[in-house]
Amino acid sequence: MIVARSAAIVRIQPIRRPKVRQLVHEERTAVAATDVIMYSTTWCGYCRRLKTAMDDAGITYAVVDIEEDPDAAEFVGRVNNGNHMVPLVKFQDGSTVTNPSLVQIKQVLATIS
Repeated sequence: MIVARSAAIVRIQPIRRPKVRQLVHEERTAVAATDVIMYSTTWCGYCRRLKTAMDDAGITYAVVDIEEDPDAAEFVGRVNNGNHMVPLVKFQDGSTVTNPSLVQIKQVLATIS
């Protein structure tokens, strides 16, 4: 948050973050070319680590930011008994894994291929 002072008036201005094109919840069914869909947030360290690991392993994924998409947040909460825990990975067969390791993702991909 940036505080700007002008004479005796103090105004608080929010920091503007650049908009990054994220996959919206409605588009996730159109992602046939990816191996998985990853529900994430921009600030989640576990999500960043998993993205890097999947990049290194050559696993393709689409990202849905649950803070930008209320339907996605509701889906994540429903899958995790009311908790909005990320990363949540959804596979093409509809199965999901919360906070998986790269090994777990590879195992599931091997069984559904």
